[in-house]
This record gives sequence, structure tokens and C-alpha cells, in this order.
Amino acid sequence: MSLGPAGASLNPEQAENFEDMEKQFAVKGTGEHLNEKASSAVQHMATYWSILEKMKGSQLRLTKIDDEILEHFQKAFPEFDPKETIDEDKMKSKEGKERWREFMMAYEKKIDDYNFGTMLRANPTFEYGEKETIFGWSYRETLQPELTRNRQGLNDWIYEQAHT
Repeated sequence: MSLGPAGASLNPEQAENFEDMEKQFAVKGTGEHLNEKASSAVQHMATYWSILEKMKGSQLRLTKIDDEILEHFQKAFPEFDPKETIDEDKMKSKEGKERWREFMMAYEKKIDDYNFGTMLRANPTFEYGEKETIFGWSYRETLQPELTRNRQGLNDWIYEQAHT
């Protein structure tokens, strides 16, 4: 793993994703600011799960513009199947990052916490866990798969499990 010569500036738009480093930032963080972000990501994850236990995902609205986001998402990512496991490598590849960036720029001023770090379940049939969670995603990237999963009722099992 090489980030370039010592003292060279790092362009985040062209930087590789180093999974181990991402996980360390997401779980442990370094420094006060990153610890806050990691803590916020875990809090967001727990809060979202708690909401899904109290309300069926198919009845949940995550933003005021859910319909607009879903329509745009389906056009930008027609291959996305919310029932399938998300290919983290594909989504975090150079091409994947460019597609997400282009898609989300439309919502930069419309969605609060635009760059809020969070975690995403790779597959809607599993709870959050070490092997089932994609680390280092921002809120804007987590929102679209979860909106789609909710609309299709794929997260309703969480509510049903909590009420049996």
C-alpha cells in the first residue's frame, strides 16, 4: 500500500480505498474529529435499526424528497437490485465512486448531513455485523439502497422480528 511520496498532497478524488484503513476510521477513528464521526456512524446505525423495529420500512420516509431520489436513483443505477448483496468493490472502484459522486451532487444542498459517515448492510436479509456491513459510506450513499429496500418491503422483516 502506497499513498505516494512523503510530503506529497493526496487528492481524495483519485485516492484508492484501503479497506482496513476505512474500517479503522469507521470503527475506532483517530483523533477527536474522527472519533466523533465514528461515534455518529454507530449512533446512526443503531437509531435506524431502532426505527425499523418500531415501523415497517415500507411505511417509512427517510427524507422529504424520497420519491425524487428514488426515481433518479433508478435511472442512474438501473442495474441495482435491492434484494442482492451489494458488491462493495464495484461500488468503491474508481468508476463506482465517479457514478456515486455524479449522482449525489444533485442533492448536495437538498439533503442534511450530506457527508455524514455511516455504515450500510451489504444485504437486506442480514443484521449489521462485521462481515455484513460496508464501512466508510456516507449518508448520501446509504440513503438510496435503504430507500429502495424500504419501498420494496425488504426491511419489513426487522419490524416483524421485533414484534414476534
